[in-house]
Amino acid sequence: MVFGLRCSANVVAFLASPASEYIAGMNLDEIAASLVDGRTKGIPDGPPFMLRDIGSKGWNVLRGDLPLPVAVLKQSVIDHNSDWMRRFLAQSGASIAPHGKTTMSPQLFARQLADGAWAITVANVQQMAVAVAAGCRRIIIANQVVGAAEIRALFAALRDHVDLAVYCLVDSVAGVSQLAAAARADSGTNVLHCLVEGGVAGGRTGCRSVAEALAVARAVNAAGPRLALSGVEGFEGIVTASTPGGTVAAVEVFLDFLVAIARTLEDAHLFADGELILSAGGSMCYDLAVERLAAAGLKRTTRVVTRSGCYLTHDSGQYGEGFAELRKRRPEIDALGPGLAPALFVWAYVQSRPEPKKAIATLGKRDVSFDVALPQPVARYRPGSGVGPVPIHGTTTVGLNDQHCHLALADHNDLAVGDVLCFGISHPCTTFDKWKVVPLVDDDWNVTDAVRTFF
Repeated sequence: MVFGLRCSANVVAFLASPASEYIAGMNLDEIAASLVDGRTKGIPDGPPFMLRDIGSKGWNVLRGDLPLPVAVLKQSVIDHNSDWMRRFLAQSGASIAPHGKTTMSPQLFARQLADGAWAITVANVQQMAVAVAAGCRRIIIANQVVGAAEIRALFAALRDHVDLAVYCLVDSVAGVSQLAAAARADSGTNVLHCLVEGGVAGGRTGCRSVAEALAVARAVNAAGPRLALSGVEGFEGIVTASTPGGTVAAVEVFLDFLVAIARTLEDAHLFADGELILSAGGSMCYDLAVERLAAAGLKRTTRVVTRSGCYLTHDSGQYGEGFAELRKRRPEIDALGPGLAPALFVWAYVQSRPEPKKAIATLGKRDVSFDVALPQPVARYRPGSGVGPVPIHGTTTVGLNDQHCHLALADHNDLAVGDVLCFGISHPCTTFDKWKVVPLVDDDWNVTDAVRTFF
């Protein structure tokens, strides 16, 4: 077991369900046959071609075959990250339902499901529709579903796809009442699985007390048979403190709160038949979530589900720092080999050297995430030099406009107009949403394939 964790015997194993069970109907041919041309950012001008043919173009990022900026994914790193997380979860006894909202790419959903993901997690009904159309048949909506149009679409999907299992969050009697009314008016028979959400004071959604969670659970139980109370959920990613140790302590308190909710609801006999889901969903403290939830000691058959969405691509900022803290907490994971590494990069040109200690690059807020930290250059390449890319030093991003990146340079920096910079990003979620097509590249930056996103 990873980090000495011993799951109780009733925790369902990571690979208990065959992949075919929840990727039934997964068909990516339509995406592969879709047309792209120079009207899509990052694609060269020229006649339209099918996405599946991009790897046969012979394009290379360093050779200038693609217009910059361009976001790319390194295939070898995705393979490595996927394998690392699969082994981590297999040893810990947990399942994963990765946040599909991170990439909104059915091709990457398919990769995650084929690797053993139990489900795909989304944030709203529109994202659910993308996943359903792609063939996903087990989906967590990690949010409350409210509003007439959204609830109608939710139950229509359940009615139209009898093999579809949807889990959504509930944190109020009022919200349950909206779902129950829609269920009564709907002609379908498919059950909507509900997870009571626990929250924190001053945070986002979620019940703030066990008593409140109990009232919500009773409302779900009373609304049957179309609503089924199937578990407890929370998001530890918003629980922070001023120090890493303080954050760990606060996250553990929150996870124990989720366990307390689950024990109370179990004692009250409110859960529907079937396995019980205990889930937490961040990409920073998933080791704590797995450990704490697996030790809940419930009588029911329990599946612990983590929902980390950023493990596949990782990043060069927030999640890189988070993984370093995870290694400090759990040095045992080094036995799994090299840890997660960044797979998502954005390339851009140096377009101006207007001052001795300033350069401007051809990317901006429309190309990269900036909500957590500014993208930082990690490598440089001088076209025609035959050398590189090489690590870059003395070059720091200090600001972004819509289409410009402001770089502060150290003394005697020889960065020149036309040089190519590789930027590492922090927070892949808000980089993917800026690209409709993201090329896959090999270790020499040759384009081998591409994925589409559907934001």
